[in-house]
Amino acid sequence: MILSEHGEDVWDCTGGVRAREHYHIFVGDLSPEIETQNLRDAFAPFGEISDCRVVRDPQTLKSKGYGFVSFLKKSEAESAITAMNGQWLGSRSIRTNWATRKPPAPKNELNSKPLTFDEVYNQSSPTNCTVYCGGLTAGLTEELMQKTFQPFGTIQEIRVFKDKGYAFIRFSTKESATHAIVAVHNADVNGAPVKCSWGKESGDPNNAQGAQ
Repeated sequence: MILSEHGEDVWDCTGGVRAREHYHIFVGDLSPEIETQNLRDAFAPFGEISDCRVVRDPQTLKSKGYGFVSFLKKSEAESAITAMNGQWLGSRSIRTNWATRKPPAPKNELNSKPLTFDEVYNQSSPTNCTVYCGGLTAGLTEELMQKTFQPFGTIQEIRVFKDKGYAFIRFSTKESATHAIVAVHNADVNGAPVKCSWGKESGDPNNAQGAQ
């Protein structure tokens, strides 16, 4: 079974089975180091996987930061979406949802379904105060991050990775960090729509996001 990048139904080259008979999950915010096998291993406990892949740029072969996982049973796919959304995989918390055949939303529609405070707050452990902000291809500086995030509370630390286009902002409280994610996710910063989610907590580098 073959699944296109946007989850369209396509023909299986061997058996002629339509892909729509399977249940496809979109997995976003993948860390660059995540391979297809890592993705499969993470979702394997939920049931039989019929297809799984990390989408890569055809020229550079670098991960585009998202992938697809397909299950044979709808109930197993639903369980995977519910359990895995917001969980840590590699160095980022991932987003899971049903894969759709709709084209990407225009910029002016990105905020049509805003995040809620409770939804974001419950995606991470009570002690996590670190925000991941990515998608800035140019002009990323500590000053820009300070200006963007200071309205939401006291900032303890800012770490900028200019060559990778993302930064981590650590607030003094989780409430401040949550407000920042809700407000800045999908907002235009320096002319580019950015993605915000929970960053890895300070301390043990092996901390899982859901650890209590």
